[in-house]
Amino acid sequence: MSLTPTAGEFGQDKVHRLPVRVYYEDTDFSGVVYHARYLHFFERGRTDSLRSLGIHHSELAQAVDPLAFAVRRMSIEFAVAARVDDALIVETLFRPQKGARLMIEQRLMRGETLIASADVQAVCISLDGVVKRPPREMAGKWQEFVIPLDS
Repeated sequence: MSLTPTAGEFGQDKVHRLPVRVYYEDTDFSGVVYHARYLHFFERGRTDSLRSLGIHHSELAQAVDPLAFAVRRMSIEFAVAARVDDALIVETLFRPQKGARLMIEQRLMRGETLIASADVQAVCISLDGVVKRPPREMAGKWQEFVIPLDS
């Protein structure tokens, strides 16, 4: 038997969905998810959405002109608590790019219940931290999944 990690996928609506489970290590003493752990769930959603598009962090770092992604700004709104053993879905959607900034919206859902949402600005950077426009080929991969702001 060959086991592989659960991967997310893009739906017809251009939203990437990644299933995640809340483990005991994600919670405080009361079984409620510790606030900083939501960053981990959102990061997994962003990374997996890019991986689904064929954009891999390890390959970017090893390229002739190495790149990485960095979060420039992130705002999170917490709606209700997630708890140990919850089965959640991280929804990730791309908004129109602004210059070098990749605009991403994310939601953490338990069924139809919104747990938390995040607005993220990410940028490509050189390995010495200089902001760079994403290469045209890379930007073209997510462009197909950009959802206009009026949607």
